[in-house]
Amino acid sequence: MPYKARFLSLLAGGVLLATTAACGSGAAQTAAAPGGAAGDKPTVVAAFYPLQWLTEQIAGQDVTVQTLTAPGVEPHDLELTPQQVAGVGGATMTVYIKGLQPAVDEAVEQNGADKGFDAAAAVQTLPAHAEEEPEGGEAAHEHEHEVSYDPHLWLDPSRFAGVATKLSERLAEADPAHAQDYKERAAKTVAALGALDQEFTKGLATCSTRSIVTAHEAFGYLANRYKLKQVGISIDPEAEPSPARIAEVAKVAKAEKVTTIFTEALVSTKVAEVLATEVGAKTAVLDPMESQPSGGDYLSAMRGNLTTLRTALGCTA
Repeated sequence: MPYKARFLSLLAGGVLLATTAACGSGAAQTAAAPGGAAGDKPTVVAAFYPLQWLTEQIAGQDVTVQTLTAPGVEPHDLELTPQQVAGVGGATMTVYIKGLQPAVDEAVEQNGADKGFDAAAAVQTLPAHAEEEPEGGEAAHEHEHEVSYDPHLWLDPSRFAGVATKLSERLAEADPAHAQDYKERAAKTVAALGALDQEFTKGLATCSTRSIVTAHEAFGYLANRYKLKQVGISIDPEAEPSPARIAEVAKVAKAEKVTTIFTEALVSTKVAEVLATEVGAKTAVLDPMESQPSGGDYLSAMRGNLTTLRTALGCTA
């Protein structure tokens, strides 16, 4: 599947709210098929981890939360089973990021378009490639996307808090009996995300460099929020960047005295390692939070990112 089509539906990463409880209370830790019948408890199926985490925080014990993307699976490559696709049609609501996962987008459009909650529509998004690129950066645009915005909004805790509020309102509409509970849990989630936002703001306030060179151009929201400059080697996490693009990024990395080239856990580190060797830098993992962390949760993984950034950027605050 070409990256253009894959990106279009990766942003459709979502959360499906159905009036079932096939798996009992709590969140499924493996990919699951939504739907089923077991009482009146709604079921919310998240297309991938950040939406799963957010939904769990707001849903509490009033909703069964499942996920379409198993831990360790690159969400861009997700293919749904026929059972999962059918489950979308039986859902009461689908919460998703339109354009993130092609398979999810298609399932929603064909089976539940009138019941969708697009998280990207709940907050102000950034244009794709919003961060400034080096001169002659056309090589970075080898892959054009159908969507005009960057889907990685969960990497800005303040925006993610906005999604939380809107999601709680939709859950309340679908399940009025627990409306106040959703509202209260959303308020706690917003407060936790606000505290995380303040930690990033303070922690990244004073740094020796503000440029982050990443293998995957996924950190535009984080860079925009905390006044950093993202230089992505590649837009597509699986695409091989051209030699011209690598040389271009190396020039910027040297000029701005970048000490670390960031990689991620779910894709090959080969290109980042080559670039790091060329500019005399090291590599470190900066988690785009597209899959469930091996330990901890969204909040702890984001704090891990903050620690990694502070070390790499020479922050002193």
